[in-house]
Amino acid sequence: MSFSAPAVRRVIATCVFSGAMLCASGAIAAADPPNCTAADLARVSSGVSNATSDYLFSHPDVNNFFTGLRGQNRDEMRNNAQSYLSANPAIKADLENIRRPLNEFKSRCQ
Repeated sequence: MSFSAPAVRRVIATCVFSGAMLCASGAIAAADPPNCTAADLARVSSGVSNATSDYLFSHPDVNNFFTGLRGQNRDEMRNNAQSYLSANPAIKADLENIRRPLNEFKSRCQ
């Protein structure tokens, strides 16, 4: 089965944005520290989403792996992704670096 590039981008963007909203929802509900607003979260999330998309398009093997997770249940998806990233530490490091701004936002805005 083949997926179009926009479909893959939508899936990844949805995952990144949904995860970011869940992680930061507590921070937004409390008194917001500077640069911890919903708009800030959206900006950081979109930057991470764009960087992830760029990375996946420039690494078709990684893109194909993550596209292939579609349709699996959450546990299968998580286990397969963890196994893949454990077997590919350079890819894991690249993706962690891409997600760093979102993780820093989460830490700063708890």
